[in-house]
Amino acid sequence: QVQLVESGGGLVQAGGSLRLSCAASGRTFSTYAMVWFRQAPGKEREFAAAISWSGGRSNYADSVKGRFTISRDNAKNTVYLQMNSLKPEDTAVYYCAAGPWTVVAERMNSWGQGTQVTVSS
Repeated sequence: QVQLVESGGGLVQAGGSLRLSCAASGRTFSTYAMVWFRQAPGKEREFAAAISWSGGRSNYADSVKGRFTISRDNAKNTVYLQMNSLKPEDTAVYYCAAGPWTVVAERMNSWGQGTQVTVSS
């Protein structure tokens, strides 16, 4: 397993950008796919973006496609989520998770504590 710590959340106006980071400890980071999920108030946790262990594949929820970009740096044990053209409906707690190549939250092995993103209109 790896331990994950997210950072980079905050308050931003609609149309703005944020870059989330997720730092991992442990030497197995590069063997895991990394996935960003998010949970808005009163809603279920949902998949946002995923990247394969090598960074060669990525996958996005339709709601963020074209606006968000996931990337990773295995030398730094870090995964990123660049979020552009943010909308109020992107407001949520964002979690990074490590595990297999999947969008199913229940299959992930490790989770971070989450970072709050708030987009004002």
